Amino acid sequence: MNNSNNPNRSAGVDKRVSKITGDPKKAIRSLSVPIIMSLLLMMAYNLADSIWVAGLGPNSLAALGFITPLFMMVIGLGNGVGAGANSLISRCIGAKNKKGSDNAAIHSIILSLIISAILTIFLLIFLQNILLAMQVGVSLSLAMEYGQIVFGGLIFLIFTSVASGILRAEGDFKRPMYAMAATAVLNIILDPIFIYYFGWGVSGAAMATVISSMISSALIFYWLLIKRDTYVSLSRKDFHASWNVTKDILNVGLPASAEYFVMAILGIILNLMLVITGGTEAVAVYTAGWRVVSIAMIPAIGIGMAAITVAGASYGSKRYDNVSTVLNYSGKLAIGVALITGLIIYVFALNIASIFAYSSESAFMAPSIAAFLQVMCLFLIVVSLGIIASSIFQGMGKGLTSLILTVIREVLFISVFAYTFSIILGLGEHGVWWGIVIGSVFGNSIAYIWAWKYIDRLKKNYKTGNIEI
Repeated sequence: MNNSNNPNRSAGVDKRVSKITGDPKKAIRSLSVPIIMSLLLMMAYNLADSIWVAGLGPNSLAALGFITPLFMMVIGLGNGVGAGANSLISRCIGAKNKKGSDNAAIHSIILSLIISAILTIFLLIFLQNILLAMQVGVSLSLAMEYGQIVFGGLIFLIFTSVASGILRAEGDFKRPMYAMAATAVLNIILDPIFIYYFGWGVSGAAMATVISSMISSALIFYWLLIKRDTYVSLSRKDFHASWNVTKDILNVGLPASAEYFVMAILGIILNLMLVITGGTEAVAVYTAGWRVVSIAMIPAIGIGMAAITVAGASYGSKRYDNVSTVLNYSGKLAIGVALITGLIIYVFALNIASIFAYSSESAFMAPSIAAFLQVMCLFLIVVSLGIIASSIFQGMGKGLTSLILTVIREVLFISVFAYTFSIILGLGEHGVWWGIVIGSVFGNSIAYIWAWKYIDRLKKNYKTGNIEI
C-alpha cells in the first residue's frame, strides 16, 4: 500500500512536517520532549542493569563497565546510520523532495541489516581477544557471559536505532518514545527475575536487554511496514538503488558512528587509566557514576537530536537564519537544563550513590561514587555546547566536521588532560575525573564557536550567491 493513498496518514503527517519546517524554537521545544523521554526510558533500563548487577559485587559491575565501550561502538553504528537517515530525509522534506525521502529511508533499512550481520559475526568470534587486550582481568568470564548474549541480539538494537531515525526525520518523535517505553518497562521487570530469581547473574541482565529490544523492533516494524501511516513510503516501487543516496547517508552516518567509536575508545583509555591508578574498584565507581552522568546528559542529547531534524529541514529549504536560530536557542536551552540538573546531582550525590551501593558487597563504593558525581556536575554544563554543535553539523550533512570536533574534544583534550592529571601528576582516579572536566571545557567551547562561525559564514556566502563552504 502506498502511504500517500492511506487516509489514516494525511492529517498527522502534514502536521508533523509543518512543525519541523515552521518556527524552529517551537519545533525544538516540542520535538525534544518526546526524545528526552525516549532517552530517559532507554537509560532507565540500562540503569536497571547496573543497579541489579551491582548487587552481585564489583566484579560483575566492572564486567558491564568493560563491555560498555564496545556496546557504544556497535550501537553507535546504528545510531550513526539513523542520524544519516534523519539528516538526509529531513533535508529532502525541507526541499519538498518526497521521492528522495522514500528512497533514503529504504536505503537506511537495508544498511541497518547489513551492518547488524557483519558486527554480530565479528564480535561473537573475536570478543574474548578484544577483552583480553582491554586488560579485563578477573572480570573476563563475566564480561564474556554478558557480551556474547547482548551482541548476539544486535540486529534488534541497530534496526530500532535506524528506524527511529527515519520516524524522527519527519517529526514523529512520539512513537519511538512509545516503543522505548515498552522496552524499558519489560527490561526493568525481567532484570530481577532473570538475575536473581532464576539465578542467571549477568547473563540474565543481558537476556533481559535482548528480549526487551525485540519488542521495540517489532513495534517500529509494524508502524513502518504494516500500518504505513508515515510520510515516507517503504514500498518496493519506491526503492531505486543509488550509490549517491548511500553515500549521502554514510557521509553523516559514518562520521557520526565514528564519534561513538572515538568516545568508546576514550572509555577504554579511561578504564585503563583507572585500572592502573585504582584497580577494578575504580572502574566500578566510574561505571556506576557514569550511568548517572549519562542520564543527566539526556536533555542536551534530546535537544540535539531535535536540532538535527529542524536544522536539516531548514538547511534543505535554504533558510540559513533558521539554522542559526536552532544553534543559539538549542544551546541556551541545553545549558539551562544542565545547570538545574547539575545542582540537583551535587546536592543529592550521596543519596544517588547509595542506589549503587545497597548490598554489603558494594556499600564501600558509595562515598567514591558521590565524589565522582559532584566533580562531573561541571562537565554537564560544558558538554551541552559540544552536543548541540555536533548535532547542527549532522543536520546540515556535515558529518566529517562533527567527527573532527569530537576527536578534538575526546582525544586532544580529555584523554591528554586525564593522563596528565592521573599519571604524570599522580592524582590517581581523581585525576581522571578532573581531566574529563577540564578537557571538556576546552573541547566543547571550541566546537560551539566553530559551529557559530560556520553558520555565520554560510549566511553571508548565501547572500553573495556562494553557498558551497
